[in-house]
Amino acid sequence: MSEGNVDGPFPIPVSREDQEAWIKAVLATEGVNLPRGALENIAPFIVDPNDTLSEPDAHGVRTLRARAVRRIRTDAGDLVVAVVRMHGVGGVQWGHNERISSIWRSVADPTVGRETERALASVRPWMGVGDDGRMKCFAALESGVANRRTLIMNAEDAADELKKRDRVRPYDLEEDLVLNGQQDPGMYVPQQVRIEENPERDSDGNPLYPSTYWGWMAVRGNNRTQKRQSIFRLTSGEVLAGVPAEKLEREGDEVICDPRDWLPEFSAVLNREFAETGDGELDPTSGARAQRAAAIAVVDAHLVIGTPTPQRLYRIVQMNNRRDHVHPPLEFDALDRSRALGRSVLGMYVAQQVMDEKTAEVLSELAPIRELSDASVDMTVSELRDLRSMRLLQELFPVDPRKRHLLRRALSENPPSQLKSGEINQRARTWSALTSESYPAPWNPRVGQVFSTRAREGIILSGRRLPDLLAIADTDDDAFDELVSYRAAHWLASFGIIEADRGSLDGQEAIGDAGERIRRSRRTVMNCLQALRYEKSRMMAIGVLKSLAAAMDDGDRRPWRVSSSGKEMVGREMTPLWFDSEFPKDTGSRPRKTTNSAPPLLTTVTAPTSLPSPRLPALSPMTPSPSPVASAVVQPLAPQPAPAVSAQSEAPATGETDGADSSVPSPEEPRTLETLVARVEERIRGLHTASAEIGELLGHLADQSRAASVAQPIGRQQADRTVRLLNQTLSRLRRLPELMEEMTEPV
Repeated sequence: MSEGNVDGPFPIPVSREDQEAWIKAVLATEGVNLPRGALENIAPFIVDPNDTLSEPDAHGVRTLRARAVRRIRTDAGDLVVAVVRMHGVGGVQWGHNERISSIWRSVADPTVGRETERALASVRPWMGVGDDGRMKCFAALESGVANRRTLIMNAEDAADELKKRDRVRPYDLEEDLVLNGQQDPGMYVPQQVRIEENPERDSDGNPLYPSTYWGWMAVRGNNRTQKRQSIFRLTSGEVLAGVPAEKLEREGDEVICDPRDWLPEFSAVLNREFAETGDGELDPTSGARAQRAAAIAVVDAHLVIGTPTPQRLYRIVQMNNRRDHVHPPLEFDALDRSRALGRSVLGMYVAQQVMDEKTAEVLSELAPIRELSDASVDMTVSELRDLRSMRLLQELFPVDPRKRHLLRRALSENPPSQLKSGEINQRARTWSALTSESYPAPWNPRVGQVFSTRAREGIILSGRRLPDLLAIADTDDDAFDELVSYRAAHWLASFGIIEADRGSLDGQEAIGDAGERIRRSRRTVMNCLQALRYEKSRMMAIGVLKSLAAAMDDGDRRPWRVSSSGKEMVGREMTPLWFDSEFPKDTGSRPRKTTNSAPPLLTTVTAPTSLPSPRLPALSPMTPSPSPVASAVVQPLAPQPAPAVSAQSEAPATGETDGADSSVPSPEEPRTLETLVARVEERIRGLHTASAEIGELLGHLADQSRAASVAQPIGRQQADRTVRLLNQTLSRLRRLPELMEEMTEPV
C-alpha cells in the first residue's frame, strides 16, 4: 500500500504478491513466532510494506529492517514489535481492555454460565503445529464465542463502554484526531476468535461466514481506535467480522469478511468522497466524512509479532499498557485501576517464578476457580469464592520476603518497614476489587479497607476451609474473628447490606419495609465489623454469616434475616436497615489499653510507622508545657519490624472509633448554612492557634536540645514524614482562599 499511488489520501492495499513478500520477511525475522494467518489478516492494512524490508541476504532471504523492529521488556516478559504505517481504519477494540473489565461477568465467578449474562470467554495462548510437527504456543491469542452475533455484540459493548470512560477526558479526542491526526502509535496483538456453533449456510450448503476470525486487538490505543473508526463510520465489529456491502456502495445485503476484498473498495469510496467535496468543506466539525478522516488516513502502529514466552503473552501485553493508566493521568476508574494493579503483581510473580501460571490465571480471572490445585469437586459456590479471595489476600499481604520485594516494585511502595496507611489501603482495595470478580456485581473496592499498618509484614490465615470455620465459629474465637475480619465485609457488600463510607450523609437512604424512604446513619465498614464482634450479638452475627453463605450457594438469592439465636427467618429478606437496627453503630467498644500499649516517653526519638491525617483542634487556650528532653544524648531509634498479622491480632484495627465521624457534624446536628459557616470559621481559628503553638513547641525543643547538648533531636525518617505531611497541608490550605472567595458576597 502506498500513499502516492492513488488519487486521494486513503491508500489502496499493495498487490497480493507484495503482501506475501512482507509476510515472509516478517516470519524470517529473528524472534518472530506468530501464526501466518495473523499476518495475512493485517497485511492489507500495511502502508508501503517494502519500505520496512531489508535487502536480500546471500540466500535471497529478506527480513524486517532493524529500524522497523523494537524489542520491549516488561516485568511480565519480553515482546518483539514491528513498527509500521497502517491504514487508519485498522485495528479492533478489545473487550479484554482493563479499563472496561468490570462490565463483564468473570469466569472467576463460579455461577457464570447463564445465557443471559455478559461474559467474555477466557483468552488462551494460540496453539498450532510447529516446524517439527508438534503442537506449540505461538505469539498470538485465541478465544471462542457461541456465534457470530455474540462476537459483534461484544465489540459493540466494548465500544459503548469506552465512550462512557472517555467522557472524563478534558478534550474531545475525536475532534483532536480530525484536526491533528494521531500523534502516538497504538499497540495491537493478534487474536483469533473461533465460532463454536455451526455457521449458517446458503441454499447450496456453503457456509455464509467463516468459522474463525483474526483480529488485531488494541492493547494500547483502544479509545483512539474507536474514535478513528467512528470518523470512518465503521465499527470494530465490522473490521473484525465483515463490512456490509452497502458501506462499500454495493447492491445487496452481502457481508464481505476478507479485508483483502473490502479494504480496496472502502478506500476507493473514501477517495471519491474526498475529491467530490473539494476544499470548500474543511470544517472539522461538520465536514464530509472523507475530509474529516484525511488526517488519520494513515497512522503509526506497533504490531506484536513475537515473544520468547508466548504462554504469557496476554499478561505481557497488559503489563506494557497498564502503568500508563494506573498512575496519573488516570484513565481507569477506581475499580478497574485496582484490578489492573493486582494483575500487575500477579504477572510479576509469574515472571519471577514465585507463582505458577495456572494459579495466576485463576487469580487474574482468566480461568475458573476449580482449576486451582487445592480446589475440590465438593466445594460449593461460597467456598470456591472464599478459596480465591483468601489466596488473593495472602498474595497481596505476603509473608515471603521475595514476594514483598516484588510487590513493592509493582506498586511503587515504600520499604516494608515504612509502609503507610495509604499504601496498605491500596493493597486492600486491590484485594477487594479482584475478589469482586467472583461475584455477580462489583462493589466499591474501598469496602476492603479494614487493615491497619500492622498488615505490612503479611497476613497469616488458619488454613481451615470455610465450612469448618462456620461450623465452629460459635465456640472458637479465632475462627469467628477470621470470618469477620476477612469475609464479612465482602459478603455483606455483595448483597448491598453495607457499602463503603461515602464521606457525607447525602444519598445514604434506604427503603423501609413499608416503602418509606429512611435516612441511614453514616458508618464505616470497620464500624460495621466491630458491631458484628460485639459479644452480645455473636450468635446473631454467626447466623448472618451462615445466611449469606447459604444465599450464595442457592443462586445468589437474597439472604434471610436471622433471629437473636442465629436461626434463619426464611422468607424475610435481610436489608441494610435491618442490619443497622440489629447491629447498631454504637454497639462497638474500643479495646482496653494495656500497659504495653502506652506511648513511648519523649526521652527517645522514634520513627512512627505512619502519621495520622491532619485534624484541626478545637478552640482552647494555648498552654505549652516544657518538653522533657533527657540530659543524655538522644539517639534516633530504627523502627522495629512488626510480626506477621493473624486474624486475631488484626481485630483491634477494625475496632477503632470511626475516624470519619469526627470531621463532620453528627447526623443529629442541623446542617444549616449558619452552622456550616460558623464551623468553617471555628476550624480556621483553631488552625491559626495551632500553627502558633507548633512554632513555640519547636522553639522549646531547640532550647532544651542545646541545653542537653543534643544537636539533632529529631530522627531523619520522622522529620521527613512530618515535613511531607506539613507540605501536603500547605497545599490544601492554598486552595481554601479561592474556594471561600467564590462564595463571598462582592465588595
